Amino acid sequence: MPNIASNLKFLRKTKRLTQQQFADLMEIKRASVGAYEEDRAEPKYELLKKIAEFYDLSMDELANDEINEKWKRAPKSNASNLRVLSVTVDGLDRENIELVPVKASAGYMNGYADPEYVATLPKFSLPMFNQGTYRAFEIKGDSMRPLASGSIVVAEYVENWNDIKPGQTYIVVSKDEGVVYKRIAFKFKEDKGLKLVSDNKSYDPYWVEASDIMEVWKAKAFISTTLPEPSNEPSMETLTSMMAEMQKTINSVVDKG
Repeated sequence: MPNIASNLKFLRKTKRLTQQQFADLMEIKRASVGAYEEDRAEPKYELLKKIAEFYDLSMDELANDEINEKWKRAPKSNASNLRVLSVTVDGLDRENIELVPVKASAGYMNGYADPEYVATLPKFSLPMFNQGTYRAFEIKGDSMRPLASGSIVVAEYVENWNDIKPGQTYIVVSKDEGVVYKRIAFKFKEDKGLKLVSDNKSYDPYWVEASDIMEVWKAKAFISTTLPEPSNEPSMETLTSMMAEMQKTINSVVDKG
């Protein structure tokens, strides 16, 4: 986060707050404020969000803009990140949900924008997803447990990347990583890319540069043939029975005494 340290210091001073006063407002230690302003540490996502809200800024502005006396909020424009997508429709002119199996992922990287290629993908429809543009992706691996490998994620196309929300899960199609299903931890402005994290903490987070990203889809549902395993935790009925047995044992010991 290239400008976060200087931005935090400048913004705090414009509010005429000491480091201790700001720390109290954010419910953190004063030493942490000093570390952030001196670029010795970076605030976590939730704290960064809280700071941005306090200063009435977006997280992108707080982390990426160089905020000083000359800084002005940039006008919002969606023109630079609108994207065109190839889709197929059924006999009633309703958009299909195309399925991208794992074995087709490599081909999808080359043909995702080609209407002829997209037309060759398996297609289906779901009644709850009849408004918008959706695609289904088969995922592999255990990086997003408890979602099992082989599950199919149904996702909605994100036309404007400004609509991406940190903390939520997406299908990200990129040149280097291919098709991945990840949680977005943080986003900079479009030219800076996305930070992707796995729900399985055995996997390290990583950044994907915006120039490498081809498509982004917001996860809406999943389909899996792997049913949940029965819980190992005792049921309420079992706990009640165990308590009754324990009470009987205690009563028996008391009676003998």
